[in-house]
Amino acid sequence: MRIDIPATTPARTIAAVTSMLWEDLVNNPKKGGGGDDVNRKKIQCAEKMIRGAFVELYRGLGLLKTYSSLNMIAFTKILKKFDKVSNQQASASYLKVVKRSDFISSNKVVKLMDEVETLFTQHFANNERKKAMKFLRPTHHKESHMVTFFVGISTGSFVTLFILYAILAHLSRMFSPATKQAYMETIYPVFSIFALLSLHLFMYGCNLFMWKSTRINYNFIFEFQPSNALKYRDAFLICTSLMTAVFGAMVIHLILLSKGIFSRQVDFIPGILLLCSVLILICPLNIFYRPTRYCFLRVIRNIVCSPFYKVVMVDFFMADQLTSQIPLLRHMESIACYFISGSFKTHRYQTCKSGKLYGELAYVISFAPYFWRAMQCARRWFDEGNTDHLANLGKYVSAMVAAGARLTYTRQPSQLWMVIVIVTSLVATVYQLYWDFVKDWGLFDRKSKNLFLRDDLVLKNKGIYYVSIALNFVLRLVWVETVIGLNIGMLETRMLEFFLASLEVIRRGHWNYYRLENEHLNNVGKFRAVKTVPLPFREMDSD
Repeated sequence: MRIDIPATTPARTIAAVTSMLWEDLVNNPKKGGGGDDVNRKKIQCAEKMIRGAFVELYRGLGLLKTYSSLNMIAFTKILKKFDKVSNQQASASYLKVVKRSDFISSNKVVKLMDEVETLFTQHFANNERKKAMKFLRPTHHKESHMVTFFVGISTGSFVTLFILYAILAHLSRMFSPATKQAYMETIYPVFSIFALLSLHLFMYGCNLFMWKSTRINYNFIFEFQPSNALKYRDAFLICTSLMTAVFGAMVIHLILLSKGIFSRQVDFIPGILLLCSVLILICPLNIFYRPTRYCFLRVIRNIVCSPFYKVVMVDFFMADQLTSQIPLLRHMESIACYFISGSFKTHRYQTCKSGKLYGELAYVISFAPYFWRAMQCARRWFDEGNTDHLANLGKYVSAMVAAGARLTYTRQPSQLWMVIVIVTSLVATVYQLYWDFVKDWGLFDRKSKNLFLRDDLVLKNKGIYYVSIALNFVLRLVWVETVIGLNIGMLETRMLEFFLASLEVIRRGHWNYYRLENEHLNNVGKFRAVKTVPLPFREMDSD
């Protein structure tokens, strides 16, 4: 037997290749401290994997024990109902037989659980049972009504500040032809970033609520720890608090700008708001949902470094979310250029937009989410050998081509580019719709008893699925606005862009529910209730 750590990260991949070359080609390891460091790292990784395997084994044994108890209780209640309806006393004889069966009387599961507890306590908890039980039986935090209370406070504050901002903007004539361009160039990108992010968080909160209501085990699918996973109330609290802070900053900015107070420094406010948000995101203190923040950062790292990290469900799920937030990424590019180039001091807003580098980066940003997702598909095909992942890769390549064509058409409008946009966008849309309905949602099963659906449905009302199919179809066609090219003013253009970006976020939130519903039904159909944890061992080839 030898230690064999799966190459799930770039560091482990490099270590595995180096170790293979060192052992198989050189076959003469040097004595000293270098080898001890590699071995120590291997042992630490192996220990972590074995600990995870023990936790999953204990959880599986607990589920088996619960399954046995529930079946016994159910059988007892069925017999009582039978005695009551038939006026017979047959339950005693049946129960006697059932209780003697191995399924009920065997204590092997309990003994195995005791053995796991003993081994885990001895080898992974320094003989501290209380410490071991934190891993084996993690406590679930009770939902507090304080979160609901603060959601209400934040929502009320957000609505109040929004109304106040609208009144002040009207009174100060900030959107008049003389001032609206300068004001919109400063405020619109920052507002759009936070508004789209908050809308996405709100949709995710709705997803969490629906998944919980329909008993979809999203924590198991995403491999989240139930003790610190985000709840739907937490998601609502984050998005409402964020929008309260944004509109509070916008009200302060508007008052200072209209009064001429700190006229040179007032445009620092959007930058300060962004900086504070980044600092909160990376804050190492255990405040503001640190497990969720760090999990988010790890997932983003895995996405950006695709395909060097092993792809799990939460990684490609988050990458799909990024493909719906390309307008947000474009606004981040605009804000970065606005502050780095010093345009907030000179108010020369065309400095960034007329630059060649800015235009080239727009293509990179528009391609990046699709490229990352395509690389994830390539990695999954490499790991699993399933050709469906190559077909999925083709979907993102087609989306990348269509996005590039639309971006070029907005800068060089011509008949040729309009035809290219229509053709590439139609191909990408048909590809995406097929994958949405057939692969991601598992619908349009020709053998299903439910027309155009599938046999197993979580929602009882079939009409909801047909409405969802129609809604997803319509929202996939918002790119048509690019071809139409409405001739409207700057303010109206900005509002239309934000509206279309919001529709895509709403479509993605709507897509999320059915994607996890299909994953949950696949897990149920294949009886997957615990994670499969690979062990860090490999048999040595005998000579």
